[in-house]
Amino acid sequence: MNAPERAQTAPEDRISFPQRIAYGAGAFVNNLLSAAIGGMMIILNLGLHMDPRLVGWVSALPRLVDTIIDPIMGYVSDNTRSRWGRRRPYIFVGAILTAVVFALLWQLPRDMSQNFYFVWFLVGSVVFYICYTIFVAPWVALGYELTPDYHERTRLMGTQNFVGQFAYVVSPWFLWIMNGGRFGDQLSGARWLGIAVALCTIILGVLPAIFLRERMAVLAVSETTARKAEAVARKGSALKRNVSEFFTGFASTMATRPFLKLCAATFLVFNGFILISAFSSYVIIYYVAQGDQALGSRWIGISGTVGAVGSFAAVALVTWLATRIGKRRAFFVSTGISMIGYALKWVCYNPGAPWMVVLPAPLLAFGLGGLFTLMPAMIADVVDADELTSHQRREGMFSSVFWFTVKLGLTAALAGSGYLLNATGFDVDKGGAQAASSITMMRLFDTFFPFITSAVAIWAVAKFPITEQKAYEVRAELERRRGKTGVSDATN
Repeated sequence: MNAPERAQTAPEDRISFPQRIAYGAGAFVNNLLSAAIGGMMIILNLGLHMDPRLVGWVSALPRLVDTIIDPIMGYVSDNTRSRWGRRRPYIFVGAILTAVVFALLWQLPRDMSQNFYFVWFLVGSVVFYICYTIFVAPWVALGYELTPDYHERTRLMGTQNFVGQFAYVVSPWFLWIMNGGRFGDQLSGARWLGIAVALCTIILGVLPAIFLRERMAVLAVSETTARKAEAVARKGSALKRNVSEFFTGFASTMATRPFLKLCAATFLVFNGFILISAFSSYVIIYYVAQGDQALGSRWIGISGTVGAVGSFAAVALVTWLATRIGKRRAFFVSTGISMIGYALKWVCYNPGAPWMVVLPAPLLAFGLGGLFTLMPAMIADVVDADELTSHQRREGMFSSVFWFTVKLGLTAALAGSGYLLNATGFDVDKGGAQAASSITMMRLFDTFFPFITSAVAIWAVAKFPITEQKAYEVRAELERRRGKTGVSDATN
């Protein structure tokens, strides 16, 4: 099957709009939880005066656990056999468990020591991320198998990313919500906000499990059965066989060069953003608003909302562009636009004209907006190419190893952000009287660090080999080899 230029998607390969919205509900929950667990942590420093280094470690260490269990959950999901499929049971149960733990995490007792709050969040966050991985790893993997079409994958990921951006419309206001007045103080605000996020997680998180079907369930079961039979013939305990198969699959996934290019690009763009994500808030509060937390948090909310609204346009444009010029070139465009936004921060974060903080926001939206539209669609193409050589459908392993590499950097970024903030000389007790050198260092990190990492990411993807034509050739060979008998459009 050599694809003509801009090949048309066959009707049987299309995903209905309600199904795309159902998958997008998972993206909303994923983004909401990520934004909440990160954004709400700021009260540990601003509200409880915890040392930024402790805040960094209590953010990073649970992420390390999350990073380790991601590939395990991917393997478990790939090799699960149940009447409900490989993914859906975990998505359903994981959403509920995650919501309950998240709500409990923010029911903070008052007047305790820094060490108490550190242990509380360390233990609670580890449990949260275990439950979160049970939900999110199968949800990501499910998206890779919903359609075999090159362009429909882009449309699916564009839709889910578009829906997911609604989380970022509300999340910039989390600090404003927690910042006293409405609930009494920041701790009370965090308690009620945690409950609200948990309710959204339950209501929306179960929708992909209820309304979507696993297209590759029958094929995957037959592959798993064949591998298990071969493994049993070689003898040895079931545990030993599973451990061996896990590490073999992990190593094979990490050795897939096109996949590593996508991991590197995501690592650079996403973690370049994460390392300095808190810096924007500090720069706006202590430079633009001159130490006024109430005023600063309002501008943070306005800027974040403008950026979130801009993300809708960014995702729609990137999705459209990718079906015209290809996913790789669309990534160059979207990442390049975000680099312009980062550079504009140096000029637009101005205490003389605080309204200018909103100007870079729509351009910055193209960075993560384009990244999480295009990378999943490109990984789905890699999964097909991998099946040619491995004879396995390994969506779970690829999705979890992808996030494994990203989260390794995320762990380092979260731990390093506190040290980086301390390195600027910032002192929360000084309020608006921060040293000029501290403000300058924060502005430099906030502006130019993600600019540089984004440029390197473009270089990493420059020679990604799976074009539209190549993707259609891979699909044709797979269908010739396995036929369509191994593909199921429905799972009970």
